[in-house]
Amino acid sequence: MTRFQFSVSATDGAARTGSITMQRGTIRTPAFMPVGTAATVKGLRPAEVRAAGADIILGNTYHLMLRPSAERIHRLGGLHAFMGWDRPILTDSGGYQVMSLSALTKRSEDGVAFASHLDGTRHMMSPERSIEIQRLLGSDIVMAFDELVALPAAREVVEAAMARSMRWAARSRAAFDSAPEHANVAALFGIQQGGLDERLRAESASALRAIGFDGYAIGGLAVGEGQPAMFGVLDYACDQLPADAPRYLMGVGKPDDIVGAVLRGVDMFDCVLPTRSGRNGQAFTHDGPVNIRNAKHAEDLAPLDKDCPCPVCHGPAAVSRAYLHHLVKSGEMLGAMLMTEHNIGFYQALMAGLRAAIAAQRLNAFADGFLSRYTAR
Repeated sequence: MTRFQFSVSATDGAARTGSITMQRGTIRTPAFMPVGTAATVKGLRPAEVRAAGADIILGNTYHLMLRPSAERIHRLGGLHAFMGWDRPILTDSGGYQVMSLSALTKRSEDGVAFASHLDGTRHMMSPERSIEIQRLLGSDIVMAFDELVALPAAREVVEAAMARSMRWAARSRAAFDSAPEHANVAALFGIQQGGLDERLRAESASALRAIGFDGYAIGGLAVGEGQPAMFGVLDYACDQLPADAPRYLMGVGKPDDIVGAVLRGVDMFDCVLPTRSGRNGQAFTHDGPVNIRNAKHAEDLAPLDKDCPCPVCHGPAAVSRAYLHHLVKSGEMLGAMLMTEHNIGFYQALMAGLRAAIAAQRLNAFADGFLSRYTAR
């Protein structure tokens, strides 16, 4: 049984395509992970997520620990059985949600004490507790617990959070290794921090490499800095991390963000945008985002995207913009479901296109063609 194996099959500039092999299946890279926050990719059944092309999904430690609780999910057979998804699951550490959603947070070297955004009950999230929750869930890829800083922030604040995150990374590693039954079948990723500062990023990467992880996430981006600044960090951050391990850009993003990050060497992504936007009437297309609520779509019989292979746009079950406009404006749940199915399918088709372009050594042409059309409006 293969615990975790990352291989690169082709490169094109800084970009690479390959695969991650684990006990529950192979993840083709570059990969986009739909977000299943509360044990569901909102609006879709697991079979539909898989049919769209997703090899892996993301589960959320913070939300699942609060409801229904990691202990209950464990008693019920683990997250895979609980939600009916038999392929790999990456669980985030919960750090982002603890610091962005919770009330009355108090940070210390031990961890973060916080009040639940659901009912105000008090909890403590530490590196050890985060790893324990992810183990109870049965995660395939476990994330180290880190401290997030929203940007912009003073350099001393970013530096202190980075240094603490590295201490927490070592504790996360120790906690993960302390339960070999899970560690022998799962993987652990460390998270690079350091804001927009190249020296701090290098220091963080050095600390993570010394500890040793199966993969390395680039954290602390997509938190207010803007795309040019994010790309500026990626121009050097990828090279600071091991070339023989996958690089995961957390919480990103829009289609043009993903294309730019792949060009710079990123292998894995996650974001709530395709599902959240779908529920709110926005579709991603090759010609840019479409707000299906706009009156101009009320009698438009065209599909959302004539070049999208998803079932919402093509095939016997395809529907028109006019029908989607009606559903969304009427508040019908089918509207949100179909819009989400399209968005997830569009993202997965984009990843397949990027993988094929890298393999064929034509990534620049693919990226230029995609971005010129996507951003034309």
